[in-house]
Amino acid sequence: MQTMNVKLNQSEKIIEAAKAKAKEIGVAMNIAIVDEGANLKCFLRMDGALLGCADIAIKKAKTSRFFDIDSGEIGKLSQPGGSLYNIEHSNGGLISFAGGVLLKDRNNKSIGAIGVSGGSVEQDREVAIAGANALQNRS
Repeated sequence: MQTMNVKLNQSEKIIEAAKAKAKEIGVAMNIAIVDEGANLKCFLRMDGALLGCADIAIKKAKTSRFFDIDSGEIGKLSQPGGSLYNIEHSNGGLISFAGGVLLKDRNNKSIGAIGVSGGSVEQDREVAIAGANALQNRS
């Protein structure tokens, strides 16, 4: 069975939509796209985006793809006493707060993920969702 990956042209469209949302809310962001194998596919660091957030954006995307769940949901499950407590220490370090969102094809299969960092957790999530929605709105 052939696996599907997010394509470069799709990644660029996703990043452009996320960048537009980041500009709309007035926050410079780091935006990462990983493919189905959690390999970095495309990355954008907006002018003025915090340098330290570049790694966070990539890890949010990888976290989401590794577990096929939004990174914020991992955070809920990884609290003390939770079923995934301390999971953020696995896989070379995960990010367990919002801003990583799965990318799915028309058949609802995971083909990658977007990770965004540079604003508040809520802003990161909002920008990531805007990017992911661009994939669903394709022609």
